[in-house]
Amino acid sequence: MAEKERIERFEELIAWQKARSLTKAIHEITERGGFRKDFALRDQVRRAAVSVMANIAEGFDRGGRSEFHQFLVIAKGSCAELRSQLYIAKDIGYIDEHTFNEVYGQILETGKLIAGLRSAVYRQKKKSGS
Repeated sequence: MAEKERIERFEELIAWQKARSLTKAIHEITERGGFRKDFALRDQVRRAAVSVMANIAEGFDRGGRSEFHQFLVIAKGSCAELRSQLYIAKDIGYIDEHTFNEVYGQILETGKLIAGLRSAVYRQKKKSGS
């Protein structure tokens, strides 16, 4: 059985890559229509998306499994915040049902990847006792 390659940079993490794509999608939809002019909601939605990818990156580069795990918990929470904000955008007519479903799916996928990564980091943490 081949040994798994060790991930050296956060950019190699699939969860971070998906979070990056999600952030781009969020920026694109918040540049349209009324969303573009609602500075408070637009900026809050963008901050939540950026928080997802930033917390994955920061936690990874902290070096310790305990800290990485905690930052993944925060990133997962930011996914939930983003899902909630997306409902607001849909309910007030900034995005249509199709856009909502598309981006909501990206958020769910990213959240699942973060949850899987969080579980793996937790198992490593328990195994090593750190």
